[in-house]
Amino acid sequence: MTSAAFRTPNVDLRPNDPVIAVDPRTDARWDRLSRTRLGSLFTSAPWIRAVCDTYGYAPEARIACDAAQEPIAGVAFVDLDDIRGLRRSSLPFSDRADPVILDSRVWAELAGNVAEDSIPWSMRCVEGTVPTAELGPLTVTSRAALHRTSVESGLDDVRGRLGPAARRNLRAGKAHGVVVRASTDMDAVRQFHAMHVDLRRRKYRMLAQPVTFFERLWQEFEPQGSVVILTAFLDGEPAAGALFLVWQDTLYYKFGASFPDRLWARPNDALFWTAIEWASERELRTIDWGLSDLDQPGLLAYKRKWASIESRIVRLSSTDSMPTNIEVDRVLSDISALLTCEGVPTEVTERAGSLLYRYFS
Repeated sequence: MTSAAFRTPNVDLRPNDPVIAVDPRTDARWDRLSRTRLGSLFTSAPWIRAVCDTYGYAPEARIACDAAQEPIAGVAFVDLDDIRGLRRSSLPFSDRADPVILDSRVWAELAGNVAEDSIPWSMRCVEGTVPTAELGPLTVTSRAALHRTSVESGLDDVRGRLGPAARRNLRAGKAHGVVVRASTDMDAVRQFHAMHVDLRRRKYRMLAQPVTFFERLWQEFEPQGSVVILTAFLDGEPAAGALFLVWQDTLYYKFGASFPDRLWARPNDALFWTAIEWASERELRTIDWGLSDLDQPGLLAYKRKWASIESRIVRLSSTDSMPTNIEVDRVLSDISALLTCEGVPTEVTERAGSLLYRYFS
């Protein structure tokens, strides 16, 4: 099978076409769109480069321009062709990847351009945005939660909005001597990745993304001071950690991990509050706590302790059926369970993630 994921984007459209094809990793027009208030981390060129370089994808974007050739709307995607079948994703391994639409009048034309070859297409968007209001060739297939905290009014205001549970846990962490440290170097990224692999293996019996993905994120975001690893220590030993990325005026909580035998000291609460302080000190406006599935009540309750805004992320799919393969899902689940068993060397579990994680997109 020839993988469409490795094909070269078609950028040879006629100059007068109302919709043009570009590579979102390098195109200046896409970069301008992604830096508007409607862009996000997940449509930024650094994020797209990190994901696509890790997995060998060739991303594409469609952009609509005005009469002055300034971009007014765009959508990015990757075509995947593997054991799960041919499908179009906007974008793999991203909480969401809302099309950036500065002029809603062009969305129907833009979506029609992306869908014209009938490849099954899916994307995640914040509910209430143009694609969710004007579905066109797409339908809503699922919903998830998105939690955010506004920090632009200052720490005193944020502290005043905290619920009793968060306040109590912060006091407990302080009483137990939990200390949170911020790091921005590659060693901290690799140490956090090891913690992340351990958590997914132990708690969920799932594989983790390869360390090369975390290293690519560091390479893309560290030069701008836009990556930080927060680690909560208890008695000098790591108890919890998280990797955050900055895009524009938002701090994104992307990955978290903790050790269950140290959770009694409430290290995650200390870590979340430190993230709020870190964002406030840098005059960021918002913290994005990421996507949470609606069937995870514990995670939803935890994020609600900190969030001042809760909304929904919807998954949209084209009217053509997305490829499904129950047998592939079962085999991947069984292999993951086997390779995360107690007694399997950690390096084997890590290597398995490097080889297999691409198929979970």
